[in-house]
Amino acid sequence: MKTSIHVLLLFIAMTLLPVAEGRTADTTAPVPGMVTMVDLGAKSCIPCKMMAPILDELEQQYKGKAAIIFIDVWQNEDEGKRFKVSMIPTQIFFDRSGKEVYRHSGFLEKQAIIDRLDTMLEMK
Repeated sequence: MKTSIHVLLLFIAMTLLPVAEGRTADTTAPVPGMVTMVDLGAKSCIPCKMMAPILDELEQQYKGKAAIIFIDVWQNEDEGKRFKVSMIPTQIFFDRSGKEVYRHSGFLEKQAIIDRLDTMLEMK
């Protein structure tokens, strides 16, 4: 009985608590039917902090066209394992069918992300 209550409380906490400022863990990544970029990092990682404002801007720029998702793998270790992350930040790009088409580790410049997303959005 105690175990099931703990599991329920953990589930509720994971669902409601924010992972990073302005973002929550999204275990449905990649987003079905949408070009998706998943950035796996941590709030305390310096290159991740450098990418945060870029991701915020791109999230607005591509709203309704492509999903930009941040997952803090220090707070969500299972997600790091699920995506086989060995270094942070790691960016993974998925096509509309959910197939991984590109992976990059380390800081990724804004223009490189834009170029990748635009190319993927042009593909039918």
